[in-house]
Amino acid sequence: MSERLQPGDTAPAFTLPDADGKEVSLADHAGRKVVVYFYPAALTPGCTKQACDFTDNLELLAGAGYDVIGISPDKPEKLAKFREKEDLRVTLLGDPGKEVLEAYGAFGEKKLYGKTVTGVIRSTVIVDEHGTVERALYNVKATGHVAKLLKDLGLAS
Repeated sequence: MSERLQPGDTAPAFTLPDADGKEVSLADHAGRKVVVYFYPAALTPGCTKQACDFTDNLELLAGAGYDVIGISPDKPEKLAKFREKEDLRVTLLGDPGKEVLEAYGAFGEKKLYGKTVTGVIRSTVIVDEHGTVERALYNVKATGHVAKLLKDLGLAS
């Protein structure tokens, strides 16, 4: 079971392929705040809702200095289909080896329909301009999470 991150921790560095197979690193975003969110699978209803919510609020987040990166265990080809089908503008990265998911505490035991299973824990980690964890939210809901996050960040009323 991976350790959950706490505010003040150094965000684990990563480099993963995006939907086009291009390598993207957390370091590429130095000097900006980054919303890193982890979701179980592209092209599923809850994950689609969450990705669309982030896309719909991308301008607001970008205007406040935040970049948004979504990470799932999917391969780049599936991420590209997801992006095209839903017209997503957030950066989607694939972590089929689950190393980054584990480093961020977003992979492990969770409850699914009353059963304990091992899988991706829907999580959001806010990393500040210096690479430090500002907030780490685990077991978030797919629906309504982005609205709550905007409120918590002082970007929505």
